[in-house]
Amino acid sequence: MRVIIAIVLSAAVLAGCTPENSSRADVTGSIDNCARKLYSQYDPKNMKQCVAVCIACERGVMTTCSTACTLRGAQ
Repeated sequence: MRVIIAIVLSAAVLAGCTPENSSRADVTGSIDNCARKLYSQYDPKNMKQCVAVCIACERGVMTTCSTACTLRGAQ
């Protein structure tokens, strides 16, 4: 019985971990607009541009923005 309860609780916790819930989705497009104001030809794969947009538009800090951009594939 304890095993079944543990499985049900684990499933409930994992169901709450969808990408929509765990990431800050930009529904309004304001981050894209902000990025276009900074760079007319914004390239999210360019590490320098990606970090600058993250800091300015997403209110990030250097460490988290650098990591986020690396995970997004910027070089």
